[in-house]
Amino acid sequence: MPNKICVIGLGRFGAKLAGTLFQRQHEVLAIDSDDQKVQSMLGRVTYAVEADGTNETTLRDLGVAEMDVAIVALGSQIQSSIISTMLMKTMGLPFVIARATDAQHAEILHRIGADKVIFPEEEAAVRTASLDITPNTIEYMDITDSTGVHKLRPPEHMRGRRLRDVGLVPDSSNPRVAVMVLRRANEYILNPSDDEIIDDGDVLVVMGSHSDIAEAFAR
Repeated sequence: MPNKICVIGLGRFGAKLAGTLFQRQHEVLAIDSDDQKVQSMLGRVTYAVEADGTNETTLRDLGVAEMDVAIVALGSQIQSSIISTMLMKTMGLPFVIARATDAQHAEILHRIGADKVIFPEEEAAVRTASLDITPNTIEYMDITDSTGVHKLRPPEHMRGRRLRDVGLVPDSSNPRVAVMVLRRANEYILNPSDDEIIDDGDVLVVMGSHSDIAEAFAR
């Protein structure tokens, strides 16, 4: 179900985030005090407005209080990000995400009520490191620091072979790697058989240790 989302701050991170949310069919109100940044978002979001994201009257006039989610993407403008985040919670928004630049900034954002604090650069570095270790990874999601779910393209040496033959079936020697889903064209095979043969074009969703997955897909 589409959400009504307000993004405050249209630097590289905020602009990309706002545009992506709009492409995913959400109603997006993008706000920045820089008219040039606002103009660059016209047609890429539902509404793009030049305004002060730290002015409560202005934000209420724009209907921000009626939004489902607010994302404060001001980044290095620490004072403005704190004020804006506090205003979002004061206006009663149910879910506020704020971007932090360091641990102290994050602590303040948490204390004033941010529901989620993100470190885009840090998270991007971790994601890039994982993709570098496992080059066939399309995307992944952490479960813990050492385990997660990876969506991967099987390397050439796996094609035409059974899942059990390429080490993707949990057993006594390899208890931490398992294929949850095999996607073949438009078909999704849940919990595929150990004897399922990997075809060209297949995509695997694998759960397990990051290091074990990296090892399995590098062999």
